[in-house]
Amino acid sequence: MSQNHQIKRGVSLYSFQNDTFLRTMTLEDCIRTCAEIGAKGIEVVGEQTFTGWPEVGMPMAEVAHWHALMEKYGTYPVCHDFMLDYKRVKGRLLSFDEQVASVKKDIDFGAALGAPYIRALVSIAPEVLVACASYAEDKGIKILIEIHAPLHFDHPWIIRHAEAYEKSGSKALGFLPDMGMFVHRFPRVWKERFVRNGVPQHIADYIEKAYEDRVLSEYVLLDVREMGGTGPSLAMAETLRHNAAFEPKRMLDFMPRIHNIHGKFYEMTEDDVEYSIPYDEIVAVLKAGGFKGHICSEYEGNRWIEDAHPVESVEQVKRQHRMLCRLLDEPMPAALQAQAR
Repeated sequence: MSQNHQIKRGVSLYSFQNDTFLRTMTLEDCIRTCAEIGAKGIEVVGEQTFTGWPEVGMPMAEVAHWHALMEKYGTYPVCHDFMLDYKRVKGRLLSFDEQVASVKKDIDFGAALGAPYIRALVSIAPEVLVACASYAEDKGIKILIEIHAPLHFDHPWIIRHAEAYEKSGSKALGFLPDMGMFVHRFPRVWKERFVRNGVPQHIADYIEKAYEDRVLSEYVLLDVREMGGTGPSLAMAETLRHNAAFEPKRMLDFMPRIHNIHGKFYEMTEDDVEYSIPYDEIVAVLKAGGFKGHICSEYEGNRWIEDAHPVESVEQVKRQHRMLCRLLDEPMPAALQAQAR
């Protein structure tokens, strides 16, 4: 197979959150799994993987272990996903200077891990990130704001970020689109969970159809109330406020500052297709735009099934990478071929 792109496969270890929380997978298990499926780029959430970070400071022994695993399995760091808790200090909002200092601390951590990128939460003001840009440049780090539903590339908050980045002139500021922006079909695992939570079938069917028809969420909420829906039914309808089928082509105008992709997915079917997110369209746009970074798997279907079904994170990630191999015209590693259909 020939490749006419520079898109690479990776995995966010957030995909294995159930496994690491329940201690059925160690960090080494996660890294080995990624290596076996040929997803050499590793994205990590510091709070998930490193004990006590950031409250206890730099966990040097664990950082050394991280580098040892990278070398052992031939993997490499892509991104450190950091948080900024505005109310971390005794319930009060952090000052501007405190926010800047917090981000710089995560820049240092990303550099210690060897990651070229750190993921910033979309709630962080652009002025904070601009103030950190030169520090990031000195550390060889790019700060990427995550574009996460319900926000999108035409949202005023994201436009404000884009304008601030251009005005700064810094190449250390960019974007990390989350593919949850492109939920073109109401996820089946969501609907099934809401029904188990008590949503009447006819209301669940109506909400699913309303999403398919792109009905305004406020109208759907009104209709659900008139149908007698309460509690879980309203919660299901509320998902329409926070998710939408935005257009993948909107990434093209921002491609020079897009350096990493969160390959969000909720359910990979047995046919190795994401049920609700059109990855064929997405990958085509990334190819057309000359994207040169990683698509890092981010499995979030676990929280929708764990009440009733085993969470098979590894199998779900494998299915996504079989799909990505196909879409990226990439030879399939033996660990994926064994289960390919």
